[in-house]
Parts: sequence; C-alpha cells; structure tokens
Amino acid sequence: MFEQCQDVVKHFEEIQAELSSPDVALDQNRFRKLMKEQSDLEDIVSTYREYLKAQQDQEDALQMLEEEKDEDMRSLLKEELQDAQAREEKLTHELKILLLPKDPNDDRNIMLEIRAGAGGDEAAFFAQELYRMYVHYAEANRWKVEMISLSETGLGGFKEVVAMITGKGAYSKMKYESGVHRVQRVPETESGGRIHTSTATVAVMPEAEEVDVVIDPNDIRIDVMRASGNGGQCVNTTDSAVRLTHYPTGIVIYSQTEKSQLQNKEKAFRLLRSKLYELELEKQHSAEAEARRSQIGTGDRSEKIRTYNFPQSRVTDHRIHLTLYKIGDIMNGDLAELIDSLTAADQAAKLAKLSND
Repeated sequence: MFEQCQDVVKHFEEIQAELSSPDVALDQNRFRKLMKEQSDLEDIVSTYREYLKAQQDQEDALQMLEEEKDEDMRSLLKEELQDAQAREEKLTHELKILLLPKDPNDDRNIMLEIRAGAGGDEAAFFAQELYRMYVHYAEANRWKVEMISLSETGLGGFKEVVAMITGKGAYSKMKYESGVHRVQRVPETESGGRIHTSTATVAVMPEAEEVDVVIDPNDIRIDVMRASGNGGQCVNTTDSAVRLTHYPTGIVIYSQTEKSQLQNKEKAFRLLRSKLYELELEKQHSAEAEARRSQIGTGDRSEKIRTYNFPQSRVTDHRIHLTLYKIGDIMNGDLAELIDSLTAADQAAKLAKLSND
C-alpha cells in the first residue's frame, strides 16, 4: 500500500512540474486534464504526507525519551508518542479507503427516474414526495435539477418523473438510491385509519457521453407531437414534445418539458444514452456478480432498499440495518446521514474483500 502511495506522490509531483511549463498553458485541453488529475490525487498525497509526519513524530518522541531523565518531560513525551501512534493508525485507515479502486462513474451527472409502484394514488403521491426529497437534497449539495419528463395523476401525484441532476459527485452519492422504496402510512382517503403500504421504484443512472454510447440513427424513430398536461389541456400550441423509440431495446423516451422541440429532442437523447449505458453496466455487473455481492446492495431497481414508516416517524435502510427516527427531516432532503452510512458500509465491505483476496 505504501509503495502505491509513493508512486502517487511521484506522479503528483510530475504533474505539478508539467503544469508549471509554459507549453502546457497554451494547450487548454492538456491543462484541464492535468488539473483534474492533480485534483483527484490531492487527498491521497496530503494524507500520505500527514502519515509520514506522524511516523516522524513517533521516531522523534522515542529518541528524546531515550535521552530524557526528567519525569515530567518524559510524561509529556509519552503523551506525544501516543498521539502520533493514534494519528498513524487513523491515517492508515484513511489511506486504505482513498486507495480503493474508484468507480469510474462517480464524478458523472445522473439521470434520476422515479416510478409509482404498487398502491395506486398513494404510490403516486409517494413518488412525488420522493422527487421533492431528492430535489431538496440536490439543492443542499448545490446541484442543478432539470426535469426531462413527467407523467402526473389527476390528483397531483406522479406516475413517473425523470430528471437530470448536474453537479460534482452526484453519482457517487446518489448511486445507493436505486431500488424499491416502500411507504407505510394512513392515506388521507382512508376513513378506517388503517395503515397502507405503497411502493415507488427509483433508478439512478450515470449520464452517458456521446463517446460512451454510439446510437445508430437507423435504430431510432423520432415522433413529434403537441405537449399536453392533465386532462389533455395544452401546455403549448406547437408540436414541441418529442418521443424517441429505440428499436433494438424497445426503450421509449418522451420529453415535453421545454417549449423548444430541439431542446426536448436533446434531453430525450441524453436520457436514451444513459439508459443504454446503464444496460451495458448491468451486463458488466452480471459478469462481476461476486464483486457486486460484496458491495452494499446490487443497485438493482427491483431490490427493496428502504421503508418510510410515517406513524412511527421511522426510516429504515434494509441493506445496512440502519433506522433513523426523523422522517420529516429526511423527506425534506436531509439524506446526509443515510448516504454517509451507506458509503462507509460499502467501503468497509470492499476493504474486507481486499483483505480476503
């Protein structure tokens, strides 16, 4: 592990030297690439340097203890030694996590898709609340949310909503949200006070670039139509809505949130690319089934991952057996504790697997 750290430091210093070259400043693409690479390595380099300092502090304290006769000074030196040993242990653990193989999609933007499941209108209301929860979480992280398509019920719930979330680390944090979310509560329309269970399915897909997925124009049918809202009421009076049909997979994308047909078409293609990219990732995950089993959840949209129990103000994540009694805060977008716990559990599982290999 420490040889790997030394290699990272050496490469980091080479990047810094190259960045100071006047030739690189003239090549903007090269400059941006090097700056990104430097940023990616910064945490490992600074943590490793802190680790080396903790080691040096231990050596200095041990040497001074051998020479020191005064008991008060010896007591202070022993405290310094213990502090340096504790720092070394903590930094060793941090380095192990930083050196874990990085998910290549972690820095990507995401496509978020929420569909109402079992439970009729109550499931559609829950889907709408989940969307609102993620919008608030995105805003807290200063990410941008852009709706791509929406299908509503007559009562204000969402049958399906698709949005793009743009921002640094969006996929790294949101990737644990894919799966079936279950709600338990008494619907407003329930006169007998019985608790109903409804579900919604969440899919989080890394946004695919054009270089990731090549779409053959012959595989696509593009239909344009007039966008409409609830009850067929016109949203606008031009044929701005776009529907894409991808023949090889049967995927159908509908986009109507923009007034411009061109913008809706662009959004539809971005979503289609992400869906095709996700299909390719699923194939890879199937081939790496053993590795996936060591992680927190499979990312499969049919996996039941979380229950929101309103009568008990309880949210339970079934993958890590974590229960929090603050459903109001969570539904308002306070997902930090849940997502941090899932990230830590995922890292622990990967570290355990590395130790066993």
